[in-house]
Amino acid sequence: MNWFYDLRIARKLLLTFATILLLTGVLGVFSIVQLSRVNDASTEIATNSLPSVRYPLEAKVALARIRTVQLQHLLPGNEANVEANEKVIGDMLAGLNKALDKYEPLVNMPDERTYFTAIKSDLAVFTKQHQDLAKLVRGQQIDQARELLMKQITPVYLRLFDNMDKAVAINIGASEKTDQEAQVRYENSRLLIGVLLAACIGLGLLLATWVARIVSRPLQEAMHVAERVAEGDLTVHIQPAGRDETGRLMGSLKAMNDSLLRIVTQVREGTDTINTASREIASGNLDLSSRTEQQASSLEETASAMEEITSTVKQNADNARQANQLAHSASDVATQGGSVVSQVVDTMGAINASSRKIVDIISVIDGIAFQTNILALNAAVEAARAGEQGRGFAVVASEVRSLAQRSAAAAKEIKTLIDDSVAKVDTGSRLVEQAGSTMTEVVASVRRVTDIVSEITAASSEQSNGIEQVNLAITQMDEVTQQNAALVEQAAAAAGSLQDQAGRLSELVSVFKLERAHAAAQAAPVAARSAALSPKPQPRPQPKPAVRATATAPALPAAPAPKAGKAAKAPSADEGDWEQF
Repeated sequence: MNWFYDLRIARKLLLTFATILLLTGVLGVFSIVQLSRVNDASTEIATNSLPSVRYPLEAKVALARIRTVQLQHLLPGNEANVEANEKVIGDMLAGLNKALDKYEPLVNMPDERTYFTAIKSDLAVFTKQHQDLAKLVRGQQIDQARELLMKQITPVYLRLFDNMDKAVAINIGASEKTDQEAQVRYENSRLLIGVLLAACIGLGLLLATWVARIVSRPLQEAMHVAERVAEGDLTVHIQPAGRDETGRLMGSLKAMNDSLLRIVTQVREGTDTINTASREIASGNLDLSSRTEQQASSLEETASAMEEITSTVKQNADNARQANQLAHSASDVATQGGSVVSQVVDTMGAINASSRKIVDIISVIDGIAFQTNILALNAAVEAARAGEQGRGFAVVASEVRSLAQRSAAAAKEIKTLIDDSVAKVDTGSRLVEQAGSTMTEVVASVRRVTDIVSEITAASSEQSNGIEQVNLAITQMDEVTQQNAALVEQAAAAAGSLQDQAGRLSELVSVFKLERAHAAAQAAPVAARSAALSPKPQPRPQPKPAVRATATAPALPAAPAPKAGKAAKAPSADEGDWEQF
């Protein structure tokens, strides 16, 4: 039956009323059926049994009247009334036949059918005999008529009368039986209808009570939850059951209660946090006031120290300008020396080229001497072949050969000397080139020194301007510090007002009742944040002595700037809570 609990209330009521209406309909149909049966019995009596009794009785009455008129025919002195009596008998026979014709469709029992058939056949005989009787009476044959009446017509009349009585008796018995059956059916129907009516009423009451409890119980629970929430009790446990309107109502109440519990818890947490923070702000403002006073005194000492640093920086700027002038002079001299060395390098290159040309010329002379020696040798050979005639030519060739050898030896010596000179010139050229490159490096170094000195001069000027700005900033900081002191006093007053408001808000929120586990779970972050907000006591900073620089102090090379990560230690979280301005 869980599906029924999940139905909407409208469908539950519809199903309940539909069930009750169905039971009522079943009861009504059953009652109609039973009434129809009773009505059928009544109809059977009214349309069959009673007419089946009435028509035979009408026929019997008509037959009796015919019998009476027949007897009147036999009375003495009744001759004048024969035609009138025959007319009456004719009407009676017509009525009798009409009654039998109406009765014939109602004949539905075998015995009744037998009697009816006998009645029809006897009636035909009776009618024929009456016609004979009427002829005898008209013929004044009274004795024959009486004999016919007594011996033939009377037995037929008695059979007709008896069969009609039997037919009536059969129909009366059938009517009584039908009436008894109708009475029994009525009693049974009344009993069954009463039982069904009681069952329908009982089942309807049960269904109504059950549905009323299904609908009213969640509503009572919802009303109870709403009353407790209205009283500020948020610890009520809600268990939604079913998916109908009441189940969704309980689910909505649960969501509302959970949301309200969460909101109230957050509000309580916020009030606790605000209360704690306001106290911490008040104490922090007092600490900040003392720190502001310390900062003011430190700023005064810093201002005096900055004045001394300003004079020192100005002197450094003057020295830097003088060093810049000297560096420019040294740069000019180094540039001139570099140009002279360049000329020497060019001259040594020219000498080296001339020496190489001389070596080439000596090589040519050595070749000429070698060829001359070859020619002299050939001339001596030819002179030897000529004999006495070529002896003088041989002497000349010998002298020429001697001169050629001496020229070759001299050329070799000169070549050796020239080669040595060329080697030395090469060495000198290399040395001059090295001297030239060295001078170039010297010139570049002097230029770099000049640039560095220029940068130092510019930096000194900028430093002087920066220090002047620092002096101005320190003056402004002193003014801001005085303003901060006034703001700290205002903040202290605001913190006190905030603490009062937080206390009143806590009193308002304390009306709501929360679960202990939920409240404890929410109180832990509050304590953690309160601890995080509490400032630690800070030691009072000591003013550093100002560094005094004398005018006669020698200029020292500037130390490299330390890295930001190592030179200045980052302020801790505790120091940053109240010392940042």
